[in-house]
Amino acid sequence: MGPYLLHLTLRLANGAARLPTEVRTRHAAYLQAAQNPDGGFSGRAGGSDLYYTGFALRSLAVLDALTPDMATQVARFLRSRLTQQASVIDFFSLLYSCLLVQLSGGPDVLPPLNPSPEQGEITGGDWPDRVAEMLERFRTSDGGYAKSIGGTSGSTYHTFLVALCYQLLGRPLPRWAEVVRFVVGRRRVDGGYVEMAPLRRGGTNPTAAAVGLLQMAADEMPGVLDEVREDVIAFLTGMVSPEGGLRANSRTPLADLLSTFTATWTLEQLGGVHRLNTQQVRRYVEALQRPEGGFHGGLWDEGHDVEYTFYGLGVLALLHSV
Repeated sequence: MGPYLLHLTLRLANGAARLPTEVRTRHAAYLQAAQNPDGGFSGRAGGSDLYYTGFALRSLAVLDALTPDMATQVARFLRSRLTQQASVIDFFSLLYSCLLVQLSGGPDVLPPLNPSPEQGEITGGDWPDRVAEMLERFRTSDGGYAKSIGGTSGSTYHTFLVALCYQLLGRPLPRWAEVVRFVVGRRRVDGGYVEMAPLRRGGTNPTAAAVGLLQMAADEMPGVLDEVREDVIAFLTGMVSPEGGLRANSRTPLADLLSTFTATWTLEQLGGVHRLNTQQVRRYVEALQRPEGGFHGGLWDEGHDVEYTFYGLGVLALLHSV
């Protein structure tokens, strides 16, 4: 699974195991009912999607509710996507989903298969080599990785996803020093990090991605987080909104569940989660739970989906013993 994702998954699973049985059962039932006949899971637009399937599986795994039967059904959907063109997000969602399926008693989806670097499709053969080859086509001259092939500027988020893909493949990310220089270039005077180079104010989610990258780089370049730790903690704790959650950036008036999760996880990793009013954050997240299971994305959100359910469960798991 790779050190970063293994640590995250185990931490959330350990926290979720301590949640009340009723909470775990309700959200597990919501997630299980969300599975489509083709084995995948949908976002709000409908139709099975690799991205949302990945979040559903991650949520079920955290709740220890991904059964072998469900995993086998998901495997059918994953196989149907092996011949389609893939983005960085799709590669990550596919690799992680295949691993979770296998760990949960489902079939091994990938070993006899590989991606075609010419078409961006998964077709058969020495797939780890071919996936790595494809990922390098997203690399940009600034040292990061772009959202799509041919991009001229790296994305902090997509660079983070590529690094996770390499860990899932069991391979080192090429030229870590360039990636670290890329991340350092995305730091801003407010203590946060930005997604794209022209932005001047840090954002909660790109800051979480940047810290994740620096954590992964620590094996190659020890101490890369030390000098920015306090600034990042101050930046993230400054994103708390009157509602009790955390905002995406300083200009966003309302909190959202994605930013609340990424900030809480990052603060825990940096040893700064105690600087939050954790009871206030927990109340905010609990208010986003639906009686039927699942989570809204914010107090402003009338909808719900499996992605926000992962974030909601994640925050509750992280804060249960804090």
